[in-house]
Amino acid sequence: MILVDTTIVSVANPAIKAALDPDTNNLDNVVWVTSAYLLAYAVPLLITGRLGDRFGPKNIYLIGLAVFTLASLWCGLSTTLEGLIVARAAQGLGAAFMTPQTMAVITRTFPPARRGAAMGLWGATAGVATLVGPLLGGVLVDAFGWEAIFFINLPVGVIGFVLAWILVPKLETHEHRFDIFGVVLSAVALFLIVFGLQEGEKYDWGVIAGPISVWGLIISGLVVLALFIVQQAFTKSEALVPLSLFRDRNFSGANVAIAVVGFAVTSMSLPFMFFLQLARGLTPTESALLMIPMAVLSGVLAPAAGKLIDRIDPRWILIPGLLFVAGGQLWNASMVNMETPIWMFLLPSALIGIGNAGMWGPLATTATRNLPPRQAGAGAGIYNTTRTIGSVVGSASIAAFMQSRLEANLPGLSEAPSGVAGGTMPPQIAEGFSAGMAQAMLLPASVLVVALVAALFLGRYNSENADTQRSRATPA
Repeated sequence: MILVDTTIVSVANPAIKAALDPDTNNLDNVVWVTSAYLLAYAVPLLITGRLGDRFGPKNIYLIGLAVFTLASLWCGLSTTLEGLIVARAAQGLGAAFMTPQTMAVITRTFPPARRGAAMGLWGATAGVATLVGPLLGGVLVDAFGWEAIFFINLPVGVIGFVLAWILVPKLETHEHRFDIFGVVLSAVALFLIVFGLQEGEKYDWGVIAGPISVWGLIISGLVVLALFIVQQAFTKSEALVPLSLFRDRNFSGANVAIAVVGFAVTSMSLPFMFFLQLARGLTPTESALLMIPMAVLSGVLAPAAGKLIDRIDPRWILIPGLLFVAGGQLWNASMVNMETPIWMFLLPSALIGIGNAGMWGPLATTATRNLPPRQAGAGAGIYNTTRTIGSVVGSASIAAFMQSRLEANLPGLSEAPSGVAGGTMPPQIAEGFSAGMAQAMLLPASVLVVALVAALFLGRYNSENADTQRSRATPA
């Protein structure tokens, strides 16, 4: 549900804009529907991972699932864009309680030598979500309206709650002290940075109000983030982010890579969906069908990739995966124009799907292999926080970049009397709009270079060490 609700909204965004924000030409307003969810999701992840260690991952998971399900009802009942954004933030909070618990349970249940297959299945859910989210979203939006993409969570949430109550095991808890000051510092830093990136284009990267400027917010956020890191290093309480975990180069490298992957995956589909629906006139369902090769191949290949990671150096899977995703995105962007036959977009979709199977599982397995059980929640919280921070920055950055590319290709668009979400787009506007979306799609492809560099520095998996850890873990 967490992953579906990230991807399902990308398909519904044009419909949401047409319904709740039809009179403006700024695309960054509706992107806050995704950014608010991701921001509320990212900020608490560090402490919710520790809550799972302290009170049991099952209990915290069930609380998060209840909040997420009720917030989904709130989203569907929203009648204004502002109300929907607030409800999405509540939904993100519920997701933050759930996510670290799933990864922590796997880390604490499976010994390192057999964890790759389990993490492969965990990573395969990303592939399933890329299919279920856009496709289900397209069908629901076409048939019942955008509200249905949130109402569908209600039965899933109730059934999931019952199944988790019965099937998820209760695990040993560990005493922890909670660094509240660290939580406040991290929350302030993330909010300032993301808000500045999100609203930059709207205020022409200048003054927002009085002495407050866009760049002032971003720089202030970076300063607070630096203070947070220093505070974590010298706190006398238990650190929210145990910096000692980063001494393991696999954990550090995997966190850098997953932040970049989160950025790329979140920002990848938004300009593509706007192009397909607004410039080419496809329905949400027709747009989502183009993502089927990506989702099917990702879901089918991810478990197999996970099993291979238990036997070979993860870089042999991860590096080709990153190259395939970046190459597929560049291929996609090169065809974003008014002449390309629609069926041609199925080809890069398939390439991206193959690459996806080589990203999620290998990174998660590499990050968690050396984590001690006591730090499973903290490690899972850090890993998911870095992934979600990447997603938040990706969502904010792609909104700003899309708007800047539209202004460059269609000068004066922001002063035009009608919104880009309404009616059939005239051919002369569609050409410029398509060029802007194609240029925006280059951003997620280019940032994957950073993940590729991080992957090159990951250490080789030591199978002998894994066998030792497995023999120690088996009695538990």
